[in-house]
Amino acid sequence: MQALTRFNARLARYGMYFSVGGLSRSWRSWPSRFFGRYVMNDSPTWTENLALVLILYVTLVGAAVGVRDAGHIGMESLLVLVPEGRAGGSRWRSTSWSPSSGAAMAYNGWVLGASVAPYKLPNLGVSEAIRYVPLVVSGALIILFSIEHFVALIQGTEVEPAWH
Repeated sequence: MQALTRFNARLARYGMYFSVGGLSRSWRSWPSRFFGRYVMNDSPTWTENLALVLILYVTLVGAAVGVRDAGHIGMESLLVLVPEGRAGGSRWRSTSWSPSSGAAMAYNGWVLGASVAPYKLPNLGVSEAIRYVPLVVSGALIILFSIEHFVALIQGTEVEPAWH
């Protein structure tokens, strides 16, 4: 369990660094767009597509990290209302939804990405499949992080957030 926890914590930390970096890059593209649109009267068209792709990476990788660190409000909010005797079973059900959702994300992201791979994103010149890569990665991370939560449930422990 310790090796899995260390690996997942490092992965979650790097995922959050990646998300913060992507958000920062997205914000840095907006001045180019603003300057081009309102000063030069010729907005660079690549900035909008880049910002949209970056937001997909930021939100989906950040969501996977939120699953690992139990940062999603829905993960525990309803379990507080469940009577103590029934909380264990509810916790198992709640934890079992995450990997199935992650598997659906990864599989469907793969299928959708493969279906649009031959097409290019306008103004960026890269494959449309780049929009679906974060869905696959996020789904795989959610499955991996859910395994850690299952092991913690079996051992009766809590998953330590990556930021401690």
